[in-house]
Amino acid sequence: MIASFIMVTLNGYFEGEKPWDLEWHRTDEEFNDFAADQLDEFDTLIFGRATYEGMAQYWPSEEAVRSDPQVASRMNEAQKVVVSRTLDAPEPAWHNTTLVKDARDLRSDRRQLVLGSSVLTAGLLEEGLLDELRIMVNPVLIGSGRSLASSATRRLPLRLRARREFRNGNVLLTYGPDEHS
Repeated sequence: MIASFIMVTLNGYFEGEKPWDLEWHRTDEEFNDFAADQLDEFDTLIFGRATYEGMAQYWPSEEAVRSDPQVASRMNEAQKVVVSRTLDAPEPAWHNTTLVKDARDLRSDRRQLVLGSSVLTAGLLEEGLLDELRIMVNPVLIGSGRSLASSATRRLPLRLRARREFRNGNVLLTYGPDEHS
């Protein structure tokens, strides 16, 4: 099973105009508990190259461990896979990471969670490899940015499976492929 989790603005952007422009994320104690529980659901975390490079820089840092020890410990100890045709080797400082050159080589016998990685998520959807798409909509509009679907090459019909509202206004929408479209 492969699932993907990504946070977006109300107008569908996963980041602002500049890479890693995520100041609009609404996180709080309820979100951090959700994030820790979600990480506990999966055997392996999957990243595209760009997301992996940012995560590998942040999560092992003293700041991450100090500000969010619950999530940092899970992120740092988890088995991780980076999917990249251009990366030569994973970041040695972020252990438990393997490199896969093609997403079709991901193991299907594991519970795997793609974090962020919009290009990888769209590619997995197009290949029919993504079982579940978890989109957390933050109640904020930003002027411009990068859209979750900007790398999709065709229409990808989805079916809503579940929704959860958070006290801070975030809404988690869980989708699966729409087999009837």
